[in-house]
Amino acid sequence: MTEFVDGWIFGHTLGEGAYGEVKLVINKSSGEAVAMKMIDLAKHPDARQTVKKETTIHRTLSNPNIIQYFGKRSEPSMEYIFLEYASGGELFDRIEPDVGMPVWEAQKYFKQLISAVEYLHSKGIAHRDLKPENLLLDENDNLKVSDFGLATIYRFRGKERCLEKRCGTLPYVAPEVLLHPYHAEPADIWSCGIILVALLAGELPWDQSLAECPEYMAWRDGKYMSLTPWKKLDNSSLSLIKNILIHSPSARCTIKDIKQHRWFIKKFQRAGTIEGYIRPDETDSRQVLEDENLTRFGLSQPELPTTENANAVQINLDERQGFSFSQPAHIEDLLLCTQVQTKFTQASQQNTFQRLVRRMTRFFVKTELEATVKRLLNCLKNESYTCRVNNFGTITISTMDRRKMPLVFKANIVEMDGKILVDFRLSKGCGIEFKRRFVKIKSLLEDIILKGPVTWPIAVATECIP
Repeated sequence: MTEFVDGWIFGHTLGEGAYGEVKLVINKSSGEAVAMKMIDLAKHPDARQTVKKETTIHRTLSNPNIIQYFGKRSEPSMEYIFLEYASGGELFDRIEPDVGMPVWEAQKYFKQLISAVEYLHSKGIAHRDLKPENLLLDENDNLKVSDFGLATIYRFRGKERCLEKRCGTLPYVAPEVLLHPYHAEPADIWSCGIILVALLAGELPWDQSLAECPEYMAWRDGKYMSLTPWKKLDNSSLSLIKNILIHSPSARCTIKDIKQHRWFIKKFQRAGTIEGYIRPDETDSRQVLEDENLTRFGLSQPELPTTENANAVQINLDERQGFSFSQPAHIEDLLLCTQVQTKFTQASQQNTFQRLVRRMTRFFVKTELEATVKRLLNCLKNESYTCRVNNFGTITISTMDRRKMPLVFKANIVEMDGKILVDFRLSKGCGIEFKRRFVKIKSLLEDIILKGPVTWPIAVATECIP
């Protein structure tokens, strides 16, 4: 293990971002963990100014529904940003494709989102890239807005300016952002409305909010009632969304209006689950404790091109990451890096330093590791995916989504106490589209998926930095 600064050591890699890696950093004494973004300035010299702006904005924020900023460290060729470690994963993972989630749960997350955005706007800050992939969940299942790389200050000392930069993720971007200078607050509110559609319906309404998009024009012209996703929504939900997704920003409802709407105020009953939707706290073979919160990223293992013949793939079982186990434990138990476990085993029992993410994009299989890799590669090949596989059992899968945008995700195949886990994670692209692809792949592998309840033991990770 490498000591980063006095008393703090590197844990394993959490993921890969546009400018570098995200790592876990652990306090040797207390077991406290933070997420550390590493920005490689040697490879991305243009990132220095972006990092400066992001950290200048993020450091001013303190809100229960915004990821906490802890600090920054600068070196000649590297920038380090220290952030709260949110262990609940990403919001998109709670959205069942084409279904959504129970209305009471959608309302809970939407209320927390609106609370965060209201706070940002009170500080004169616009996020400009609100989407489920940038909304994390903490260990108590509370929403946390993250990623302030596109955020900007639009009001200073009472004076507001119009914004001109076209930025964000197209399906979530307000129409005025794509056309002309725009006001910050209505644009963020529009993105919140699209997120609400995704929560309730499990799909996005259009590719972009422009005249050349027929789905958007049908909405704008009031010819949408027989179309999806609108026909899935009840009148109360649709009423709120109609007030948010108004083409003219001056007519669009404000946050004050949203908070007074009957849908926002109503107390929905938690009447169980909806068909086909797996609650994150259910215990079955589709869930496992996992040690990463930035689930849009994949493990940063060296990758090799896969051979044309899937049968020729070789997995190095001696060098690949894996898990070992101790006594059976409750689902809330902790994950420890083995190489630092002895340094703070006692402290870790008293501090929940690394809550484990519960995610739906995984399953256990009946087959052995080698057979699982071959079967999955054959399945992906038949579905016309482009694949790369490394000798650690990680398959990188690339394709284009329905909007002709790049979609990249990884399947990490892990041996756990005699069982084989296939764990899918989004690396790049739309989270909902990723979930949709996962559901299809899972259905094609149904005959080898292990069913029935699983008793989770304490997982001790061996994949740490040497």
